[in-house]
This record gives sequence, C-alpha cells and structure tokens, in this order.
Amino acid sequence: MNVFKITLLLSLMAISPLCLSQTDSIPQKLTAYVADKFAATRVLNVEFKTLAPYKFSSESAAGKLPESKVKNLFMANASVNGNFIVKKNWMLGANMTYRYLSSSIEKTDDVSGAINIEDNDFHYHTTSLNFTYITKLWNKPTFFTATVTVDGSENHFERIKGLATGTVLITANAKTKLGLGLAGIIDPTSQVPVIPIVTYEHKFNNGWTLDFILPKHAYLKRNLLKNGRISIGSEFESTNFYMYDFDEKNGTYEFRQIEVNSGFMYEQHLGGSFIATLKSGMKIIPNGRVFEKNESFDSYLFQAKPKPSFYLNLGISFNPFGKLFK
Repeated sequence: MNVFKITLLLSLMAISPLCLSQTDSIPQKLTAYVADKFAATRVLNVEFKTLAPYKFSSESAAGKLPESKVKNLFMANASVNGNFIVKKNWMLGANMTYRYLSSSIEKTDDVSGAINIEDNDFHYHTTSLNFTYITKLWNKPTFFTATVTVDGSENHFERIKGLATGTVLITANAKTKLGLGLAGIIDPTSQVPVIPIVTYEHKFNNGWTLDFILPKHAYLKRNLLKNGRISIGSEFESTNFYMYDFDEKNGTYEFRQIEVNSGFMYEQHLGGSFIATLKSGMKIIPNGRVFEKNESFDSYLFQAKPKPSFYLNLGISFNPFGKLFK
C-alpha cells in the first residue's frame, strides 16, 4: 500500500483538544492539521528527488549476479488532494498521485564480463477514494477510515487495493498526545495484512517537539528563522512501479522497495499558501524485489540489495488551510 495513504490515516489521531471540542468543525480542522503535518496530503504537492551513485548486489532464480551500479536516478512526484463532501462527523475525498522515475544502471554481464549501460523510464499513478468517520469510543475521540485505491502505469490500470483503519486518541493535552490503532490492508501482495498504529507527540520546554508516528517517521522538530521549520530524524518511504519486459514471458511484474531516509527536512512558508521543502541525508534500502503482479512480495524473481546512498529532495506545495509552523 502506498505510504502516503497510511500517513494520511495515521495523522488523524493527533488533533488538538481545541479542535475536538468544536464538533461542528472537526473535519475542516482535521484536514488543516493533516496538511500541516504531511506535504503529500496538501491540495497540491510536487517533489523532485535524486540519489548519488551507488552500487548494489543482486540475485535471480539462477543465483547471484555480478555487482552493478546505479549511475543516475531521478524521480518526480505530483499529488492532488481534495474533499468534495464534508459533514459534521464525516467526510469523503479523493487523491491522485503521479510518479516518474528515470534511472541509468551500469551492469556487468555475468557471462562475458562486458559492462553495459541500461537506461529506464517508469511511470506510476494512483487514484484513491477516502472516507473518514469521526466518533467516540470509551469517551475518547475515535477515527475510522476506509480507502480504495486503483494504481497502474502509463499502459493501463493494474491493481485495486484497500485500506481500513481505526484509531483512538488516548491522551491529548497542551504538551503530549498519544494515539493507538490498527490498519488493515486489503492487497494479496502486501507483506503484512495488519499494521499497528502508534502516534506520540511531546513538546519540550526548549522549543523542540518529538513527533513519532509508527510506521511513518520519528522526528525532532522546531520552528526556525521566519516561518520555517526544521525536522531531524528518520522516515519510511516506498517506491514501486510496474514492468512489462522483465523476461521473455512479457508478463506484468512489480518492483517494490522500502526505504529508510535519515537526515533533515526544512520547510519554509513562502506566503500565499505556498511551502517549499528541502530534504537531505542518507537513504538505506534493505532490499528491492521484482515479483509477478498477482504474487506476493516474498515470491520474488529478482532481488537487489543496494548500498546506502546520499539523497536530495526538493518540493513545493500549496496549502490554503492555514499558516504552518504554529
């Protein structure tokens, strides 16, 4: 499941007590809070990403392959979000995301030893319908969500996925917020069908804030300069796309990898509801796998294990719901 969908749902629990006391405006305030926290959930978000060259080991069904090198990797993401029905305790919205990935890989032929350069371009898109219901359980604010997503490539649509969550805001005061919940994933290729949700936010007296959301990120944040915010820590992301010429079968395959980005993020409010974002640090990828579209991630045909690499991300987003970095 696209990490964007999970982060959108995870953040529902962290609304301030003031927002929760005004029941007639919870959906609007919820949208504003989520947009402040995650750039990918804003009305419009565009990001450009690049990686420094890195080597990777790999293996196929036939055995280990010679070490290869990614010489260049560039990615562009664009997402659009909107709620078209907003009621007192529920709302219905949609998201559209497009990703373009271009790579140049230096490969060594396992028979002749010749070095070949392989250039690839991939297009990936998702469209989702998102429903959020706000209520109380055990006298605690509770959020139920359901998301249906269709994804694909430039050729055609490929797969329908589902995600449902239930989260409860356990504690919420001026300094500390704690929420717990579960996310259930409806996707036969998913590595795990159920994911625990834990969100913890604590404001220290020195101006720093601990922002921990499992399984999305762990950051120390504080306001910086004029209308700026710095975040230091780690976040989890995923990259996936579909392939059609992986082998002689000419079937449909998916490449997927989970990534850990450790470094910093700086956000600057530019005025006029526009926010610029800069991210940089070290990217660690445990593995990346290619598997048949209708098979699981564990039934892979090819596996790569990249070495850590330096990353740089630049982005700009449009957030009309209020000023950031409060």
